[in-house]
Amino acid sequence: MAGSPPAAVTAGRRPLLASLVVSLLVVLLDQLTKFEVTQSLDLYQRVPVLPFFDLVRLHNSGAAFSFLAGASGWQNWLFMGVAVVISAGILWWLVQLPRRGKAVLGLGLALLLGGAIGNLIDRVLYGYVVDFILLYYGEWSYPAFNIADSAITCGVALVLFDGLVLERRRR
Repeated sequence: MAGSPPAAVTAGRRPLLASLVVSLLVVLLDQLTKFEVTQSLDLYQRVPVLPFFDLVRLHNSGAAFSFLAGASGWQNWLFMGVAVVISAGILWWLVQLPRRGKAVLGLGLALLLGGAIGNLIDRVLYGYVVDFILLYYGEWSYPAFNIADSAITCGVALVLFDGLVLERRRR
C-alpha cells in the first residue's frame, strides 16, 4: 500500500505503543478510583474493607509519606515541576528503548510514567493528591496511597529488577 510505513517500522513501534497504552490505563484507573473516592467519602472518612485494609479519603499536599505536606504551598509547584521533568525523561527513555529484550524495563517505565501523570493531574486540578488506600495492623498503619503511587512503586521495582538482574543475564 503506497504511503504506508514498512512493516519493520510498524513492528518497531509496537513496544512503544504498548508502553503508552499501559501508561494511559494507569492514569485512567487512577483518576477513576480517585473520582469514586471523592464522590463517595468525606475527607478523613474511613470505610473498613478487610481487617488490615480501609478505604479513606485523604488530601496529600506533600510528596511520598507526606514529605513537605506542612509547607505553605510552594511545594506543590516543586512537585509539579519534578513530575513534568521526570515524565518527559521517562517518555524520552521509552522512545529510545531498544525494541527487543527490554519488555520488563518498558513495562516498568510505563508504570512510572502513568503514575507520575496520575498524581500530576491531581496537583494541577486540586493542589494536592487524593490518597485512599490505607493498610494497617493494630495501631500501626502505612501512609495512605493511591493507584498512581502503586504504579510508581511497581515501576521502580521492575526498572531495578531489569537493571540489577536481567541486564546481567543479557550480557
